[in-house]
Amino acid sequence: MQFLKTLFWVVVAVSLAIFANRNWNDVTISLWGNLQADVKVPILLLVTFLIGFLPIYLILRGRIWNLRRKLALAERPAVAPIPAAPLPATASEEDEI
Repeated sequence: MQFLKTLFWVVVAVSLAIFANRNWNDVTISLWGNLQADVKVPILLLVTFLIGFLPIYLILRGRIWNLRRKLALAERPAVAPIPAAPLPATASEEDEI
């Protein structure tokens, strides 16, 4: 199974490298005013992917962290109550024993 996982990531990496190599062209992006930026297509795609992916990823990691923390708290053994000190015996109880 580890081999298939490694093979999958190798295929993805090679595909991305070929895509980046074939599309290494400048794209002009018009920003505000007369400001323009020339960016390579693969870099533009990477930046847009990260802008969409990172906030959701961080939110989900935060939820997982919070749930693990709550689960660890719930699994912690409950503190046993301290037994109350025995009441002193009265004279009538000592006679019965």
